[in-house]
Amino acid sequence: MNFLGNLIWLIFGGLLVAIQYFVSSLLMMITIIGIPFGIQTMKLGVLALWPFGSDVRSTPAAGGCLYTLFNIIWIFIGGIWIALTHLCFGILLAITIIGIPFARQHFKMAGLALTPFGKEIV
Repeated sequence: MNFLGNLIWLIFGGLLVAIQYFVSSLLMMITIIGIPFGIQTMKLGVLALWPFGSDVRSTPAAGGCLYTLFNIIWIFIGGIWIALTHLCFGILLAITIIGIPFARQHFKMAGLALTPFGKEIV
């Protein structure tokens, strides 16, 4: 079931979302300061490729000062816009019964897009 959901996800927009994440990740990694943010965007891109069957968990050091500072900077740089985009797509997909599993994946990605530091994808 996860394979079928991921395949449908890729065909109907998941591949485009992943490509956008990977391109923005490469652009962020041009500077040394942007490397941590590029790595987190790469994490979002991997989740955008195969969201079904993936789980987002907090790491043991998720409440650390550095992760909190990076999450605050990330929210102002672009995390809020990515999260709002996933939230809007999730609401639109949740209107139909068929779109509910895809809406759940967008809601999962919205949470990770808002505060990606201190999280891991399993």
